[in-house]
Amino acid sequence: MKHKSMLYKDKVIINYQDEGQGNQTLVLLHGFMNNLDVWASYVFKYMKEIRVIAIDLLGHGETSDFGDSHTMEMQADMVKAVLDHVGVKNCVMAGHSMGGYVALAFGERYSETLKGLTLINSHALKDTDEAREGRVRTCEIIQNNRASFIVSFIPDLFCVSNRERLYPEIKELQDMAMGMKAESIIAAQKGMMEKSSRLDVLVNAHYPILFLAGKQDPRIQMEKVFAQAMMPKHTELMMLDDVAHMIHVEAKSIIQLRLLSFTKMCYI
Repeated sequence: MKHKSMLYKDKVIINYQDEGQGNQTLVLLHGFMNNLDVWASYVFKYMKEIRVIAIDLLGHGETSDFGDSHTMEMQADMVKAVLDHVGVKNCVMAGHSMGGYVALAFGERYSETLKGLTLINSHALKDTDEAREGRVRTCEIIQNNRASFIVSFIPDLFCVSNRERLYPEIKELQDMAMGMKAESIIAAQKGMMEKSSRLDVLVNAHYPILFLAGKQDPRIQMEKVFAQAMMPKHTELMMLDDVAHMIHVEAKSIIQLRLLSFTKMCYI
């Protein structure tokens, strides 16, 4: 599967994949310090049945940086530019963690484009003061020792019981992150620090929303997921035990089937 690229704003190279065909399109947005390769098995599975597009977000993978802070709004505009470039008029969008924040920003700005939305280990709240302070400290750590941060950060996203079994996947994600510059990682942290609450996107959604969550996720309180799942007119919720913040890696076969069936349902 070959990657493609486009020029954005006359200076930013955007890297993406566009596979499969048909009127049903799923757009996949990766999380913090990942890139579109995290979706490789998903793209390969889905391209036989639907059109699937995976995009490297700003500063990740082979996509260029675009300033000192990559806000969720900037990311959403970039995603829309890719969809316009490849001629996609409507889609189901799925975002993991930071990718979910981007998808929500996209939903706020381009709701007419969405047929459905999936939030994978993600939520619609802005950072608390404590969370923002944590991101400031994280930026300092990254600036001082990027490699050490990456090595320790990635395994903590997985359920303890899965870490030995999924060591190859964890190593692959660490290698992905090692390809990023400290400035790019910090720009993503700053962008998330500035994100707005998008509960209104959930409340006003004219399309179905699917929440995928791991019960052992240390980064998101399940009570908040339940509360947000009550807001849309049409919500679907899947929560899995023995899964943490990387449900699409930790429970790959289950999530591959669930996400595909949700996408097809959104087009009925």
